[in-house]
Amino acid sequence: MWRIGIIVATVLFLAVTAGTLAFLLLTSALGYTTERLPLLLPWRVPTVLVLLILAVVFGGLVRTIRRAALPVADLLEAAEKVENDDYSVRVVVRGPREIRALINSFNAMVARLEVNDQQRRNLLADVTHELRTPLTIIQGNLEGLLDGVYPRDDAHLTMILDETRIFARLVEDLRTLAQAESGTLTLRLEQTDIRALVKDSVASLTAQANEAGVKLTASVDPNLPFMQLDPVRIHAVIDNLIMNALRYTPKGGRIEISAAHTSTQDCVTVTVKDNGRGIPADVLPHVFERFYKSSDSHGSGLGLAIARHLVLAHQGEINAESEIGKGTTVRFTLPLNLR
Repeated sequence: MWRIGIIVATVLFLAVTAGTLAFLLLTSALGYTTERLPLLLPWRVPTVLVLLILAVVFGGLVRTIRRAALPVADLLEAAEKVENDDYSVRVVVRGPREIRALINSFNAMVARLEVNDQQRRNLLADVTHELRTPLTIIQGNLEGLLDGVYPRDDAHLTMILDETRIFARLVEDLRTLAQAESGTLTLRLEQTDIRALVKDSVASLTAQANEAGVKLTASVDPNLPFMQLDPVRIHAVIDNLIMNALRYTPKGGRIEISAAHTSTQDCVTVTVKDNGRGIPADVLPHVFERFYKSSDSHGSGLGLAIARHLVLAHQGEINAESEIGKGTTVRFTLPLNLR
């Protein structure tokens, strides 16, 4: 505030000085010196008018300065709060048009900072929770083996090994997601047969599907052209979509994977369709957000978020459609030629 006070005082001083000089110059131009001015009664009326005009100009100047200075003072005060990590502050929009535009931009910036800060806090909490689960299981089993509570057999060692794999996958997923969100994800592009990627994913997950009592089938256009993409990343996308469908498809259900070339758009579309329970309409817009999952999900909530970022990194698009009781369809589209 003291900075604003100094600015206002300086401007007022300059305004008064300029007004005084203007008055003296005017009287001098009319032939009146400082000694003669009080004695020349016929010029009282013009003098009063000049003083009145100066007063009006001075009042308008003060009002203009006040309209500009108060919002700027609000901005400075709000900026200090933001500097101290208070992102809930907002500035009342007022003042000249340029100042209002500045305030609107400031409020929008602080709103984004508030959202990012909340996402960061949520991410830390979610990561802590997700990492704690496999670590707790591993630690509990190892302590049981050392204390003699559990026999040192293959069954318990296999359980520990499975949890370490889950832990390693979660860490790798977090690393991939962090790279994708920061824009540092590196793609190793090469000419790839996307038909082979689909078939490999189906082959590797068929045993898991059979165990769950779900029929997994693939329908791939035999004339699909080779594409410039990162085969490891796109393979991960297809795996994520199939595994996500397996989680929500009941015994006796089916999952269909297809891939087709859209000549009009010069792209390839891969579709994963299931006849599971479906996704509620209020949940559907959030399925590609990190750590977003249903209350009964056993996943980490990262699979679809990673899939989305990997598809976007290939300049593609991904979306989901669903209807309660009829299943879910997730499809992603990749351009044949990356720009």
